[in-house]
Amino acid sequence: SNHVDNDADCHFTASTIAAVINFPLWRASAIAQSGFKLEGSNFIIRYYKAMQPPYRGVLATIIGMSWARGAIFYGSEAGKKFLKSIGIYGPLAQTLPPLVIGTCVQIINMPLVRATITIQDPASNLNSVSSAITHIYQTKGFIALWHGVSAGILKTVPKYITAVVVKDFMEDKLPHVDPLDKIGNLYRSATKSIAAGIAGAVLTNPLDVIRNEMFKTDLPIGQTCRKLYKQEGWAFLTRGMASNVTAVAIPIAVTIFMTDM
Repeated sequence: SNHVDNDADCHFTASTIAAVINFPLWRASAIAQSGFKLEGSNFIIRYYKAMQPPYRGVLATIIGMSWARGAIFYGSEAGKKFLKSIGIYGPLAQTLPPLVIGTCVQIINMPLVRATITIQDPASNLNSVSSAITHIYQTKGFIALWHGVSAGILKTVPKYITAVVVKDFMEDKLPHVDPLDKIGNLYRSATKSIAAGIAGAVLTNPLDVIRNEMFKTDLPIGQTCRKLYKQEGWAFLTRGMASNVTAVAIPIAVTIFMTDM
């Protein structure tokens, strides 16, 4: 029981630290992927401006990210151990826990996700998560708080399945080092963490773009895809990719790395 509690503490603490460190990068990524307008002659200037205060919805965003990422990574590890204990091994043991937990987390978190992204628009008059949730509820209805959940599940679940599978793959394939070799273990954990983070971010960038566009337009997922393709061609698939890789890969990598440590 104590070991389980310690594992949970490690995962949720690591997730919280990663969320705090990453908030400005996440904000820049949300603005870029949503197509919110920022003044600036090039990507670097706009990215720099997107990372600057004033920050909106900081506490709610950090809490939402922390519990979600911690639940997915801890739940995936605990779920895999449970499935193996009842004789289920291989790909099913690796992918089923993050699939189930990731889907549940995305459904629970969706109103918070929609509200926190909505208020990052520099042109928005909504300055808090509560005001955004109230506005969406009053103008579009209760169910509208979950608008975009389909794209959210389609992007979040594969992202964490990919991250967990890559982490486990690297764990098996990287040369094992002496437990007393601190530098060797540091390099090994860093390699595993960075690979998992980047893989998860690159794979799901298009679905981030689709979900954020759904928040802006309130269109269904099919119409959103057609609108994006008509306006930008296939280039929409990589919209905000650079900022997203940074914003997604870093917290995943930090969470895995700190949990290992």
